[in-house]
Amino acid sequence: MCNALRVRWTIIPQTAPQPWIACSGCGGLRAFQSSGKTRLNANGRKLDAWLIYKCLSCEKTWNRPIFERQNIRDIDPAVLEALHANDPHWIRRETFNLEALRRKAQRVDEFPEFDIQKEVLHDTLDWTRLDIDLRVSLPTSTRLDRLLASELRVSRARLQALHDGGALWTNPDRADILRRRVKTGTRVMIDLSTEAGREQVWRPLVQGGPL
Repeated sequence: MCNALRVRWTIIPQTAPQPWIACSGCGGLRAFQSSGKTRLNANGRKLDAWLIYKCLSCEKTWNRPIFERQNIRDIDPAVLEALHANDPHWIRRETFNLEALRRKAQRVDEFPEFDIQKEVLHDTLDWTRLDIDLRVSLPTSTRLDRLLASELRVSRARLQALHDGGALWTNPDRADILRRRVKTGTRVMIDLSTEAGREQVWRPLVQGGPL
């Protein structure tokens, strides 16, 4: 740790997945997008909840079930409050519920665009190694090699060469981890002891801010 510049990157996907549903307005499969609204229906002590989507072509609506015929006392009070208030933060998290979408849609489109927040966790003079802790606020389709290539401005081929040569390693350690989706808890370490210009070139890229 004493020779490492350690940072945390928080990945924030920009666009929620879009399910393809048979649209009654268009007469065929169409992509739908969340409207950011929910719908509740009470039947005695039972409750139904849906997330409302709209067809991107004709704006016909589709109600994606969140739960059905659920006893009110069995529902998490925080979830119930979020549904009643149409809480935008809770709804955004729910729009990234890929498992729920795939149960109802014949196809689900995902989008790689993301925002990123960078913060320094540990700094030291004469550092020779980068430690990058990854956090993902919502599920993302972005692969680890694409993330590192775009943020560090190196080719994926070079990243793979660094990994194969033992200068880039990860926790968890997997042979194919560079080709896998970015996940919370992944840690990337890169030995830069032979690289010139660490302060001038690498630090601004890793910790963010103006170059």
